Amino acid sequence: MSTLETPALVQPGSFLTLHYRMAGPDGADIINTFAGKPATLSLGTGELSPAIEQRLLGLPEGTRTSFELAAGEAFGERNPELLQWVARKLLNELGDPHETYKVGDVVQFPTPDGMGQYAGAVQQVKEAGDAVQFDFNHPLAGQRVVFEVQVIGVL
Repeated sequence: MSTLETPALVQPGSFLTLHYRMAGPDGADIINTFAGKPATLSLGTGELSPAIEQRLLGLPEGTRTSFELAAGEAFGERNPELLQWVARKLLNELGDPHETYKVGDVVQFPTPDGMGQYAGAVQQVKEAGDAVQFDFNHPLAGQRVVFEVQVIGVL
């Protein structure tokens, strides 16, 4: 006599193996693991936004679903204070003094403790070239996101 096991449910702190796809408001993939190796991650470690993690909670192993996150829900609203001018002198100290910056370039900056980094996208370059304006908002801040997931394993 065999018993059917109930599938494991995604819970806070679960270790997951999953395929996922995230698309922006235009429907284009931002990331898609379905064609390759599945991702492994632990909930609550910041690998996914809290809004996405909340939607995964309670899903049984084996589930494939998709959901839409409203503008700003996945990566927050755009913050105008994160548009900042950076002096060319500082950019030279942090990187290559001969670097040229163009609108749309994404530049990595070290965190103050030097242990990590964050990115900023070039918005404007002063004509004199003595300062560059960066947008330090997440590229999807303030935008609608579609998230599709297939929960392969839950530990």
